[in-house]
Amino acid sequence: MATIDECREALEQLSRNLSGSTGDVRKAAALDRSLTCHLTDLDLTFAGRLRDGRITDVVETPGVPAEKAEIRLTMTGDDLVAMVGGHLHFASAWAAGRVRLEAGFRDLLRLRTLL
Repeated sequence: MATIDECREALEQLSRNLSGSTGDVRKAAALDRSLTCHLTDLDLTFAGRLRDGRITDVVETPGVPAEKAEIRLTMTGDDLVAMVGGHLHFASAWAAGRVRLEAGFRDLLRLRTLL
């Protein structure tokens, strides 16, 4: 099972990946939205902001998210680490029910470029 530190590092790496992207990916990541990532196996939520192609202001809290973010991810810590590390593709994890993504319809359309 992935540790909290490994999951935090995966989110930081994801932020670095997004900030270094170009083209359509950069455009899709340029949203300004609240973001949560609930890790079911650790019963922990990372909450922050997707802003200008980076994930900022990340805090961690125990349990499910206290507030409903505009973009909400739910998965295990292992799946987060595997996806960011390139060992698990988001679309196949989502199709298998291992990852849940909730957002408004317009945001989903923009985010599909990232997936």
